Amino acid sequence: MFRLIKRCLVLGLFVVLLSAATVVWWVAQPLPMTLLKGATAIDLQVKPNATPLSVAKDLSASGVTVPGWVLFEWFRWSGEATQIKAGSYEIAPGLTPRGLLDMLTAGKQATRRVTIVEGWTFAQMRQALASAPTLRRDTDSLSDAELMTRIGRPGVHPEGRFFPDTYVYPKNGSDVDLYKQAAAQMDSRVAAAWKYRDSRTPVDNQEDLLILASIVEKETNHDADRALVAGVFANRLRIGMRLQTDPTVIYGLGDAFNGNLQRKHLRSDTPYNSYTRAGLPPTPIALPSEASLKAAVNPADTDAFYFVAKGDGTSAFSPDLAAHNRAVRRFILKQP
Repeated sequence: MFRLIKRCLVLGLFVVLLSAATVVWWVAQPLPMTLLKGATAIDLQVKPNATPLSVAKDLSASGVTVPGWVLFEWFRWSGEATQIKAGSYEIAPGLTPRGLLDMLTAGKQATRRVTIVEGWTFAQMRQALASAPTLRRDTDSLSDAELMTRIGRPGVHPEGRFFPDTYVYPKNGSDVDLYKQAAAQMDSRVAAAWKYRDSRTPVDNQEDLLILASIVEKETNHDADRALVAGVFANRLRIGMRLQTDPTVIYGLGDAFNGNLQRKHLRSDTPYNSYTRAGLPPTPIALPSEASLKAAVNPADTDAFYFVAKGDGTSAFSPDLAAHNRAVRRFILKQP
């Protein structure tokens, strides 16, 4: 009897050790999976509050050719089943069960990137997000006004409200979240710039700061000139002189602008025509960079009231119209 019990104990211990060895071996092996033709990975969406069992079943349904109950038991056996995080994941060939669990518990989602460029209009931003890879287009059917309402900013004009930057988003994530993130970033950058506002700057509120910064952004991409351009506009605003800046006219023309700005356009009155109307336009005209925001709150102390592009990315600044006309003849008309 004693020998039988001893043999059973030995056999039981052997089974336990064999099972443990099997598990150790199994978790280090690549997961077998079936990929669709042309695919390089399996997509897995883990919903908020998903149970470990539902995650295991979804994995099997997605193409990981391991029974769902086996994956579930592995999750349970690991003691980490409740730490699985919601998100969008890519299961690539060669991934082991241990690596899979590490990915899910660490929330290492599959991500993509999209860049919003300084000086773009909101329409250009919408086009970029609409073509961003694997970004879910939940706003495609919405008007600009409806989109702003969707992101919690009803009645706000969308132009200039989003910070230009490179954004990382989860694969198959919603474009709504990205719009919200970019808008929050712009709020943060405007507020930060406002703290360093020069009291002599004729910009009375953060809305006007955003508008002026957008004009500076469209007038120059040369960092050394931004504060000088802002200084010219600050000088004009102080004395009530019209800004007379082409980018505002072009923005006001909208789709009617064909790339060739003519005198008739400068005379055609719109709310954005800074040749026919004094002060700032009613809204921003583009997405300003952080550098332009800083220039708008701290413009250069300059006597210049005019500037003209020199053709090399920089500008020539002049204190009066006569000097400006000479600069125009030199740099635009190429006259001595």
